[in-house]
Amino acid sequence: MAIALSVSTVKPLGDRVFIKVSESEEKTAGGILLPDNAKEKPQVGEIVAVGSGKHNDDGSRQAIDVAVGDKVLYSKYAGTDIKLGTQEYVLLSEKDILAIVS
Repeated sequence: MAIALSVSTVKPLGDRVFIKVSESEEKTAGGILLPDNAKEKPQVGEIVAVGSGKHNDDGSRQAIDVAVGDKVLYSKYAGTDIKLGTQEYVLLSEKDILAIVS
């Protein structure tokens, strides 16, 4: 059985978040066009789904500090890369988010 994945069907569990990766730079600051293999993986993205939070030892849930729509900076090699159509996403733990970007 094949499963059709889309952004609306992905619901992160626990303290995980689903992030839409920002586009990588096409040119350097000096105007040189970069080939695909020379582009760095972006570390900024927009949160499209969040989990319900981490379970504490007493059974309660710890709320997640970020919300859908927040732009965030995350660790470079964190999470699992997922490609849906032409858009890239990352599924990662809340602890791998470094900052909210305004």
